Order: sequence, then C-alpha cells, then structure tokens
Amino acid sequence: MTTFVDRVELHVAAGSGGHGCASVHREKFKPLGGPDGGTGGRGGDVILVVDQSVTTLLEYHHSPHRKATNGRPGEGANRSGKDGQDLVLPVPDGTVVLDKKGNVLADLVGQGTTFVAAEGGRGGLGNAALASARRKAPGFALLGEPGRSGDIVLELKTVADVALVGYPSAGKSSLISVLSAAKPKIADYPFTTLVPNLGVVTAGSTVYTIADVPGLIPGASQGRGLGLEFLRHVERCSVLVHILDTATLESDRDPISDLDTIEEELKQYGGLDDRPRIAVLNKIDIPDGLDLAEMIRPELEARGLRVYEVSAVARTGLKELSFALAEIIAAQRAAKPVEEATRVVIRPKAVDDTGFTVSLEEDGLYRVRGEKPERWVRQTDFSNDEAVGYLADRLSRLGVEGELMKAGARSGDGVAIGPEDDAVVFDWEPTVMAGAEMLGRRGEDHRLDAPRPAAVRRRDRDAERDEADKEYDDFKPF
Repeated sequence: MTTFVDRVELHVAAGSGGHGCASVHREKFKPLGGPDGGTGGRGGDVILVVDQSVTTLLEYHHSPHRKATNGRPGEGANRSGKDGQDLVLPVPDGTVVLDKKGNVLADLVGQGTTFVAAEGGRGGLGNAALASARRKAPGFALLGEPGRSGDIVLELKTVADVALVGYPSAGKSSLISVLSAAKPKIADYPFTTLVPNLGVVTAGSTVYTIADVPGLIPGASQGRGLGLEFLRHVERCSVLVHILDTATLESDRDPISDLDTIEEELKQYGGLDDRPRIAVLNKIDIPDGLDLAEMIRPELEARGLRVYEVSAVARTGLKELSFALAEIIAAQRAAKPVEEATRVVIRPKAVDDTGFTVSLEEDGLYRVRGEKPERWVRQTDFSNDEAVGYLADRLSRLGVEGELMKAGARSGDGVAIGPEDDAVVFDWEPTVMAGAEMLGRRGEDHRLDAPRPAAVRRRDRDAERDEADKEYDDFKPF
C-alpha cells in the first residue's frame, strides 16, 4: 500500500457567488416601499497552506477533487447572503504548484506560506444596490459570478541542506540513522528505501537537515528505477554527498564507476552543477572495504573531492563528517544575501487605460476581452430585458461601443464578449435602445404603479355584480 506520494494532479473549484435578490418592500399602507433586495455572498476560495506536520500528498492522491462552498443568495429586507467558506488545503513544505502545461505558479517554502489556487466568485448585487436617481425601482438583480476552477499539479521537493545520493544498498539509510534520530527501513536488498527520509543533525552550533534519497541506478534521469521520481528532492539541497560502497558484492561495480554513473545521472537531470560535493567511503569496518578505500582515496582527492571514510555500523568517522558538512552549510548560509521585507509597490492604471480590448478575428467576428465586460456578462440575467438594458448602459459608459466603431464594426456585425470557449455572441446594432427602453424609461418598474392584486379582484367583482344587477333590472317583470 502506498504511503508516500510526492506528485498529484488536483482539480480545484472555488465557490460561486450568490445571486442578488430583486425584491420590493411590502408593508401595510405602503404600496411603494421601494427596492430592498440584498446582495449575494462571495464564494469561498481554495487556498494552499504550508503545514510542516504534513509530509506527503497522499490525501490528495485519494481525493483529487476539492471544492469550496458557494455564497448564499441575497434576500429581501436588505439582507445580504452569507459568504462561502474558504477551503484550506495543507501541503508539505517545499510543494511546487504547476499548471497543466508545466508552468510554475507558486513555490511554497516555509511554514504558513499560502497560495490561492482558485478564487471565489463575487456575489451579485441586489436591486437595492442598483437603484439610482434614474433607476428608482430596478426590477432585476445581478447574478453571482461563477468561481474559478481548473487542474493544478502539486510536486513535493524535499527541503533539506544535505542530500545523500548513491547506488541502492550503499548504506545511505544506515548513515542517516546514526547521524540523526531518523528511523528509516534498513535491509540488505536493493530499493529498500522507497521514500525520502529526513533527519536533523546537530554539529556544534550548526543545525541542519539531511535527506536520504532513494537509490539511483543508470538511466534514472530517463525514468528507470525510482530515480526520476525522487531526483526532484535533490534540487533544494545545498550539499550533495556521494555514498560509495567499498564492500559491494557485485563484480562489475566499484566506487569510482558508481561515482561516475551517479554524476552522469545528475548531469542529465540538470541544475545541480553548482552544488558542492563530498565523497563518503562507507563500510570500512569490512577489511576489504578499508583496503579499497585507501586505494581509491588519492584518485577522488585528485578530482577535487573532500573524502571521508566512515562506517555506519562501527560508527567511525561520523563526527568528522558531520562537522565538515556543518562547516560547508554555515559558510553557504553566511554567503546567502539577507532577505529584505517585501516592498509593496502600487502601480495604478493609466488614465486612458480602458481595461478591455477589441480585436477583429479571421472569421469577421469582433471579440471584446477584458475583466469588467466579461464579468458583467457573466452576472447578467439575459431573460430579463431590463437587466440587458442595464448591461448595455454599462458597456456604453465603459466605451465598448466607441471602440467597436474605431475597429470598423458596422450594424449587424457579430460581436463576442469573453473567451472563445465561453462567450456571449450577438449582432451589434449601434444606438438602438434595449428592450427595457421600449417599455418605458429604463429603471422604472411600472408594476409598482399598477393596483394591488386584491384591489383589482375587488374592482372586477364589483363590476360583475353591477352588470348582473343591470341585466336583472332590464328583464324583471312589471
């Protein structure tokens, strides 16, 4: 059964905003109480948060679909809808967020680091918020905006200072178990380690983390064995430690060829050339291993490597190795530039920035793209003529009609607002009033001027009674 997952594809969907309410205040002896529809609540966001107590993405491997709650619709009496609850997803430290194409969206390092993976939709305005001097009693409200949704990829890259790399059964797990308090599984068969193990080492005043990366073999960078799955865990490490087995039982292997093979795989993977290297000759507690270590040590030093002879079983040479690693890590930390507090830079939009674009496509369709017009279209109830008229007013004030004229659009040309896969297409008729204006002045709901239904029924009933009385008078006997 899989207990460690370091790459998952997650489908996230934010909550949709609640619809606005179109309501008229009703009270005895106050037939024209005015609009009192409330605004819909905001949809919940999907937020990724780094939690250092989480070490794997296994939970999202079993449940890849995550959705935040929707906002509640507005109600009468100016009652706004409740906002949707944000969905907070804890992820391990070192998680990288990518889109489907492999582009990096966020690199989450450090406890509490957050990233909004999907933003909730805005709530629609109620007719009380849409009322104005010209539109005293709107008979419509805006719809809630749909929440953002999509697929993202989460990749876990272990955050450690030191990475132990080497062939399977070279003694990496044994070494990390004696250098730190980590308790990895240790056995004498290849690929015993199936997941990266982390340990914390204290050497003097320096505290650093060390990672045991599962064994690499030739072709690991192309996906052979377990290498490709876990080479990403080496990327964040400051120091690479080659664990070379001096007591291998395989006749076609020796520490020098193992080193060359692992270096070739690291080169093929890329991005690790600048990391300092240390060579550790392990298993010198075996007589043949000690003799071999003494033979190859000069050649490794000739390559510019610092060489340490250790035995994880006999626990010899460990102190020198741990302090050497601490020295390198302390020097790198001191050379690292001090991170300054993030400066908030405000870049206001230019005064002449319309916030939308108009382009003529190959099929002769004029496409309008922009945050405001696209959001307004999504929030419009096209079954309500007055709402359509309100949208036409907003687009006109934004300057869409003028830009269409500049682009060469003529009466009857097709205009699309929004992306290709989700656009509203209509035939453009400049300066033509919307349907709501044909019914009267826009914004005035003539339903408020009509008698109340009870009064109408009473009037019709009285008229029928008067008509019946008149017929009886005409035909009664003398």
